Amino acid sequence: MFSKQKIRPCLWFDGNAEEAVNFYISVFGNSKILNVARAGDVGPWKKGAVAVTVMTFQLEGQEFMALNGGPQFKFNEAVSLLVNCETQAEVDDLWAKLGAGGKEIACGWLKDRFGLAWQVVPQVLGEMMLDEDRERADRVMKAMMGMVKLDIDALKQAYQGR
Repeated sequence: MFSKQKIRPCLWFDGNAEEAVNFYISVFGNSKILNVARAGDVGPWKKGAVAVTVMTFQLEGQEFMALNGGPQFKFNEAVSLLVNCETQAEVDDLWAKLGAGGKEIACGWLKDRFGLAWQVVPQVLGEMMLDEDRERADRVMKAMMGMVKLDIDALKQAYQGR
């Protein structure tokens, strides 16, 4: 259950941690469940139920913990998971999968059906935003601010001044 990874995010769910983890590992290729702890009458679960209390899993080699903690806390955009994408096809694929049953927000942000916020971002965006030519970077920022799902070609056009 415990790993050597120095910092590991813990995601709080209201009884659907196992469903969420199975969904997340189906979305990302290099992913797996590491451990599952189950309990019967302890915690916010139904008496006599054998429910998942805690799961540890990896998404693209990054370890996470999922906790079935109950209804007290909900996800919000103050914390999000950022996914760097190499291509528009990868942006499109992850956007469709993570956004299914969720909600599109803006500027590459969405909430999945469990309420967890994600940023689906092309790698090239960071490179353009860090350009020392502030006019170019500002054009990219302005273009991004008008998008919901990020479009690499449109960002590149803004970068080039077209």
